[in-house]
Amino acid sequence: RAEESYPSKAIRFIVPYPAGGGTDTIARLIGTQLSQRWGQSVVVENKPGASGILGNDAVAKAPGDGYTVLMGITTVVQIPALYKKVPYKLSDLAPVSQIAKSADLVIVPRSLGITTLQQFVEKARAEPGKFNYGSYGNATSSHLNGERFKQKAGIDITHIPYQGSGPEMAALLGGQITMAFVDATAAYPHLKSDKINVLAITGAQRHPALPQVPTMTEAGYPGLEANGWFGTFLPASTPKPIVDKLGAEIASIVKSPEIHKRLTEMGLIPVGSLPAEFKAQIEKDAVHWKNVVEAAKISLD
Repeated sequence: RAEESYPSKAIRFIVPYPAGGGTDTIARLIGTQLSQRWGQSVVVENKPGASGILGNDAVAKAPGDGYTVLMGITTVVQIPALYKKVPYKLSDLAPVSQIAKSADLVIVPRSLGITTLQQFVEKARAEPGKFNYGSYGNATSSHLNGERFKQKAGIDITHIPYQGSGPEMAALLGGQITMAFVDATAAYPHLKSDKINVLAITGAQRHPALPQVPTMTEAGYPGLEANGWFGTFLPASTPKPIVDKLGAEIASIVKSPEIHKRLTEMGLIPVGSLPAEFKAQIEKDAVHWKNVVEAAKISLD
């Protein structure tokens, strides 16, 4: 039986994004630990393109033997709602372990003189069309969260997409945008900056590093409780014992003091869930993002 001898050869981690980003960093962290524990080499392969679809598809169509693993992010569940034509189905991927959660921070330049989300909403209502918000890309979580916030607050602010969190953060620090939904990992090094005020955070809970910053729900704008995440997947044809074995090992790695500390230092909230828990989270998230995309009428093709 294949699962009894698993793993007996090198494992490939497919990262659907370029080298050097957060997903790539996490894949290499987990891969190194997995290699040490299992005595098999783990090769990280970057397959960027089409918002992650190329890498996701490569794993969805790979043999279900446990040797091709996807290091995915929240877009895995957002893509089916955003694109009319996707070469694979969400059900072609088997959830293995949610590694860590992320969230978007709602940040404004300090020069605006705004310290609460409510103040921003009042200003934006008083002067429709004057304010804007930055995102780290079209149809990313930050864009979807921004549109959801606009609907909930009943305000007219213009969306300005950037090519990633780095340029978005630079524009915010430079005062070129009046608000931004910035990934907590990208904002993390700038939290002590005197150029910005953090008004709120998306997701279900406050951030451990920012206990004073309210969630969007606490600030009066529910509907943005979904967290971003990093997680691993196998092709759906993989036998359950292999999925469970890999899931348990990755969960154990995430909970080890060294990796827990590294993820926390990246501004993430470590999770380390087992396959069944991650599957339940994905089913819930898929419904949430589908509703957000439909309400905002966002479609990419």
